Amino acid sequence: MHLTEGLIETCDEDLPNLITHVETTTAPEVDGAVTPRIHQALQAQDLLPGVNTGTHLVDSGYLDADLMARSRRDYNVDLLGPTLANRHWQAQEAGGFDQSRFRIDWDRQQATCPLGKQSTAWSSMKDRHGSRVIKVIFSTRDCASCPSRDRCVRSSQKVIRRGLLLREREAYEALQAGRAREQTEEYQRDYRRRAGIEGSLSRAVRRCGLRRARYNGLVKVHLGNLLTAAALNLVRLVEWLDGTAKPKTRISAFSRLIGPCLPA
Repeated sequence: MHLTEGLIETCDEDLPNLITHVETTTAPEVDGAVTPRIHQALQAQDLLPGVNTGTHLVDSGYLDADLMARSRRDYNVDLLGPTLANRHWQAQEAGGFDQSRFRIDWDRQQATCPLGKQSTAWSSMKDRHGSRVIKVIFSTRDCASCPSRDRCVRSSQKVIRRGLLLREREAYEALQAGRAREQTEEYQRDYRRRAGIEGSLSRAVRRCGLRRARYNGLVKVHLGNLLTAAALNLVRLVEWLDGTAKPKTRISAFSRLIGPCLPA
């Protein structure tokens, strides 16, 4: 049985970083599937982050648009991390008309393109993954005569018109807000604190052999992971009481060597 472990820890600047939850799963289970379980477990122990809207720093595997919306709605938790990049060519090319350039009127169920043309069809459906999405269609007449068509539609079909596939409102708005936030200096500063959990995993592997299961079965392996987390917490409490400074992120010799040579 292949297993994977997830550690959740605090990241206060003036307090020791303590592990508050351990999640052990079988390796084939995707990371995002455990995000709601983690929040449910933290809620049961009154350990959810923050007083009003707490921030949970995660890597890209633990968040998507739906999880960002659900975490805020169900647990009042703000998932902060790198969102899945928009791979459509409109988003990759300068001046392209990607989804973020369209104004969405959810109440009227209508989208407006960057040139002011309005959609002619709006319908709810399921995508190939079974998720609820909104399909928006624009007029063939508007798209065929559009002077900016090459920035919006590329098709060899006889009928040319732009279509959008939107997530449901709550998830769509959460994703757009997350992508916009990633471009700010505040996001870079806040997300930098997540390096602490990578340090915890590294320390648990080096000191306690976290990635080597000593027992068979999920229950026993999870118990071993809990004992590892408890041991790390004791070490960190002792270090904090002794005034030991928190370790900084290590930079390899090669990175230090090429650092000054990297382009701006």
